[in-house]
Amino acid sequence: MTSPSPSQPANDRYLTRRRMTWAMVCAFLSAIALMFVRFFFPRVLFEPSPRFRIGQASDFGMGVDERFRQSHRVWIVRQPDRLFVLLAKCTHLGCTPNWIESENKFKCPCHGSGYDMEGRNFEGPAPRPLDRAQVEVDAEGQVVVDLSRLFVCSPAGGCEFDQPASFVAISGGVSGNPG
Repeated sequence: MTSPSPSQPANDRYLTRRRMTWAMVCAFLSAIALMFVRFFFPRVLFEPSPRFRIGQASDFGMGVDERFRQSHRVWIVRQPDRLFVLLAKCTHLGCTPNWIESENKFKCPCHGSGYDMEGRNFEGPAPRPLDRAQVEVDAEGQVVVDLSRLFVCSPAGGCEFDQPASFVAISGGVSGNPG
């Protein structure tokens, strides 16, 4: 049998151990109670509006504009007769492709899917072209993009890219929204 140390009596040692044990038990139960109470408060994710203005059609030069890639994950594409908006989300696994201007194509860094300037897939595992967002011109002449309405091309062949709301006509070249 061991004798207690001369500096601390045996009862004090056991009392300190009991206090430490009770402190740990109380801390654990408090953490559980806090988690229980937190469960009743909603976790709300605030997202930007799916409708936003990008400016006037004349603000965009020919080709692909990447101004809104970081903030809204879209590219604005201007052609001689129309302006449309591509969703910057690969149709294979959802990665964000890069616009490679020297090759005039979008290239997905994840698995190598390639898309032309109109968003049509021509290489890699992507099953269909990039999605297009609805665009319209408001009363003030501003182009408004609506990401809640997407136009898609199915792998089977049905394509919604020629619907009037999928592009804005520039200088009356093609029928669509007046621009």
